[in-house]
Amino acid sequence: MSKWTNFPFVGEYNFDAESVKKKWTRLHAGDLEPLPKDPKVLQAWAHFHNGEFYKSMTMGLDMGLAGLNVANKAACIYATYLEKQEATRLALFAEVAGRAEAQINEQPENVNAYYWRAYALGRYSQGISVAKALAQGLGTKVKTDLEHVILQQPTHPDAHIALGTFHAEVIDKVGELIGAMAYGAHKHTGLTLFQQALKFNMDSAIGMVEYAHAMLMLEGETVVSEATRLYQLAARAQPIDAMERLDVELAKTELED
Repeated sequence: MSKWTNFPFVGEYNFDAESVKKKWTRLHAGDLEPLPKDPKVLQAWAHFHNGEFYKSMTMGLDMGLAGLNVANKAACIYATYLEKQEATRLALFAEVAGRAEAQINEQPENVNAYYWRAYALGRYSQGISVAKALAQGLGTKVKTDLEHVILQQPTHPDAHIALGTFHAEVIDKVGELIGAMAYGAHKHTGLTLFQQALKFNMDSAIGMVEYAHAMLMLEGETVVSEATRLYQLAARAQPIDAMERLDVELAKTELED
């Protein structure tokens, strides 16, 4: 595998297994990942929260099923924010989707296995073009997985964000009528999902950013001021770890654009 790009704010977050455990609920307000009992898994999460994504992924993979959620999250967040080569990004997302699929076969009760499969397939779809992904049936897989997550964990903020994004992007690409008839995508549903996500996790910078993206896709120029307000709120958020820092930096970039 090609050398991974370093987290640009290395050294600013210094978690260890014990501090991750103490702040677990705050750190995982978005994905509702259950607190692991194994200190080695907690250490892999510490690497993740510090921005040591490659170390987090490899340590997670070395632990088999117990470490797959941290490995998959590390790979997804790295690929989303830091990987510069599109082919490598797509390969990472495809690998996560494959690992998560095998994990679901072994652990059908592991809710975040479905979430990471959906996240990886969703990002992969964005990379190859949403229209092409819909033609390949990937959109239906993403929607089904995310609806399963929300059915099992009705207050899962990140699943609400991802499913809201699905509705918005489908409508943006194929229109409201075909989106509704062919893919079950609806503008009102998408926007409501973002509102629910921010109700469950009101400090989510990525929730605000993706909500703003969706509003602009679905409503256009009429919501520019509200979208800008959301980007500003996200840019002022106080990140607790490396992933949230990347979310905040994304919001700042949106404001510059």
